[in-house]
Amino acid sequence: MYDVAIIGCGVIGAATAFELSKYKLSIAVLEKENDIGMGASRANSAIIHAGYDPKPGTLMARLNVEGNAMAEQLCKDLSVPFSRIGSLVMAFSDEEMATVRDLFDRGTKNGVPGMKILNAQEVREMEPMVSDQVVGALYAPSAGIICPWEYTLALAEVAVVNGAEMKLNTQVEGIEKKDGHYVIHTNKGDVEAKYIVNAAGVQSDKIHEMVAEKTFTILPNRGEYYLMDKCEVERANHVLFQCPNKDGKGVLVSPTTGGNLIVGPNAEAVEDAERVNNTAAGMAFVRAKAAKSVPSINYRNSIRNFSGIRANSDHDEFQIGIAAENFVDLAGIKSPGLSSAPAIGLEAVKLLKECGLEAEKNEKAVTTRERIHFRTLSDAQKQEVIKKNPLYGRVICRCETITEGEIVDAIHSPIPPCSVDGVKRRAGSGLGRCQGGFCGPRVVDILARELKVNPMEILQDGEGSKILLSETKQEVNA
Repeated sequence: MYDVAIIGCGVIGAATAFELSKYKLSIAVLEKENDIGMGASRANSAIIHAGYDPKPGTLMARLNVEGNAMAEQLCKDLSVPFSRIGSLVMAFSDEEMATVRDLFDRGTKNGVPGMKILNAQEVREMEPMVSDQVVGALYAPSAGIICPWEYTLALAEVAVVNGAEMKLNTQVEGIEKKDGHYVIHTNKGDVEAKYIVNAAGVQSDKIHEMVAEKTFTILPNRGEYYLMDKCEVERANHVLFQCPNKDGKGVLVSPTTGGNLIVGPNAEAVEDAERVNNTAAGMAFVRAKAAKSVPSINYRNSIRNFSGIRANSDHDEFQIGIAAENFVDLAGIKSPGLSSAPAIGLEAVKLLKECGLEAEKNEKAVTTRERIHFRTLSDAQKQEVIKKNPLYGRVICRCETITEGEIVDAIHSPIPPCSVDGVKRRAGSGLGRCQGGFCGPRVVDILARELKVNPMEILQDGEGSKILLSETKQEVNA
């Protein structure tokens, strides 16, 4: 019997587990995929929004600003790449300047610090490569960029170190109340818990309806992106937005913490919440819209296209609250969900306590995580690391300068990967220009060696994505 079961381990489930693990509680995290953060948390704009967009007085507004304020220290504590580079919402007409002023007023009411309204000259001084059609912008210095999957992993890893149990490949099939607690039926057997947190993302409405009357519906929405090579990153110094509209915050152009440039997304309603394919029409739309902001982007330098599914709902607000006895919803978490995540974790603890959860602080709980990013070290630091572990002297991923030491550490981390992409999300191998073309086979070998399995069993990513399908012996004629 667990005190709390968290259903779903994207960044919201991970943040909740992180906060709950600071208490003397037994915690189970149920995730249907073979790794954590496999939904919207790994495929998004990687932005920590300032908080001027949500309507004042909403949960979304409060949690966005609170989560933004928490992000920098959290990332320092957890060794997660983060940079507070600021954002610009650019206007291309007098009508859009009215929207900029409205966003400034919203941000002021929401408590967003340091905002300024800029004229065209001030925008071009900050961003020399933007379109000459820009007439002004809203500048929000508190916005930042982050590595979203490492943020999710770091929060979840600390929770596991503190005793939370991570149950991967565990699909929830039903929930019933029995003798004052919940019995969660899964494909791996039953899990019993006194309290449940629903952080199931695009499936959160279905989980909600297992215990309560229908109150919201998830409306999956796909966003498609270009990831550009590092030579394109000079096109933008800040996160560059266009004025928001009915389709969302619009197509952005932004640097990433990895030194690339990201361009996107569009916004398209889809029926299949699990289908994250790219489309020719969607990518053409992104390019056309982005050209309005930065016309000089060379898409021949695109190294990857990807898409993600937002967990939009039929309410213009996060669906956070007590849905049934000892059952808390963290649902409908669309943008700015990544920005709000640490604050949502705190909100979940507060709601569980309102339900009656008795939680005693665990003074021995850890709240930090150390990770070596080899390429960021000084020469002296690199020599010291190699002296302690010679595997750090062997570069496996040439594009990103990722060493075997980093890959092996990732494989033996608190939530070990079972796939090449799982290693990529933890160590960074395969994120560069060749997208794993050079290092991928070596990563397969290292995974097989460290996990003591046949290379034939190694996956590219999710279940069913085996890389090697058959063994053949080539005969050489004498």
